[in-house]
Amino acid sequence: MTEVLSQDEIDQLLTAISSGESESNDTQQAAERKNIRLWDFRRPDKFSKEQIRTINFMHETFARLTTTSLSAQLRSIVQVHVASVDQLTYEEFIRSIPSTTALAVINMDPLKGSAILEIDPSITFTVIDRLFGGSGQGSKITRELTEIERSVMESIIVRILGNMREAWSSVIDLRPRLGQIETNPQFAQIVPPSEMVVLVTLETKIENVEGMMNFCIPYMAIEPIVSKLSAQYWYSSVRRGTSTENLNILKERLSSIGVTLSAEIGSINLSMRDVLMLREGDVIRLSGTRTNDPMILKIGNRPKFACRPGVVGKKVSVQVTRKLDDITREEFEELVSEGDENE
Repeated sequence: MTEVLSQDEIDQLLTAISSGESESNDTQQAAERKNIRLWDFRRPDKFSKEQIRTINFMHETFARLTTTSLSAQLRSIVQVHVASVDQLTYEEFIRSIPSTTALAVINMDPLKGSAILEIDPSITFTVIDRLFGGSGQGSKITRELTEIERSVMESIIVRILGNMREAWSSVIDLRPRLGQIETNPQFAQIVPPSEMVVLVTLETKIENVEGMMNFCIPYMAIEPIVSKLSAQYWYSSVRRGTSTENLNILKERLSSIGVTLSAEIGSINLSMRDVLMLREGDVIRLSGTRTNDPMILKIGNRPKFACRPGVVGKKVSVQVTRKLDDITREEFEELVSEGDENE
């Protein structure tokens, strides 16, 4: 039955419309609706947008390093870049990957728990074909890996984990280690299905073959360092570059670099004609240099130490007497003059 308004109700409605009360009420109700925030208790978000952005920045560095290392190892054009960073449940991640794929279970020392690096079958078999001497053309193979193929992929994943350590160095001294490689997602239950994870999807292209690499990190694994996953902390760590973790990495890399060490006896200016006339057995007298004068020991092209020549056993050697940075030029000339007096 249709309700009929009385004349008084019609008058009140017209008055409200003309005075704007109806519009203000609608605006207030709309504002109240905007303050309502939807919350899914079955899938609570654990990471803020800023933390997601920071994880994205870190893995962009990881993608660049992986591009370089894989290109060198495969001797082919490789492109890796971050496609997306999302948070979802572990069950959703397992359902989104192929039923047969390469799943590397990674121990995230010193963090507790494990993560998973999933490599699409097209990328896996392209890498294997390339390393076995093939052209690296993609195939639609979806079978499990053989023992030899598994061993080859282990070496590739270990190299990729080295890039991951460097990409995470501004946040933590991560030491990721390969646990095992699974091909069935049902055998890689590292956390409960309802546990929240962050999923970093990396688009990978080897020559003309395209595929995905997915890095799945459970929230419980990186919970101790969540406070460090902020853009401010990440940028400040990169800018400082003097944290203990960074210093240890720099020392480790510098310790294996070779440098040239040379002892300079003296010098003399010769014309090109004199140089061309030199023969075996000729004696060159160095101007202003005596046998007791200290020699200069150079590291590369930089004078660093004062030293004296000698013999140790049957080998010619020098003995460091003083660091040049600790003395002035005048003091070094005094050492030379002392040698002249002793002679």
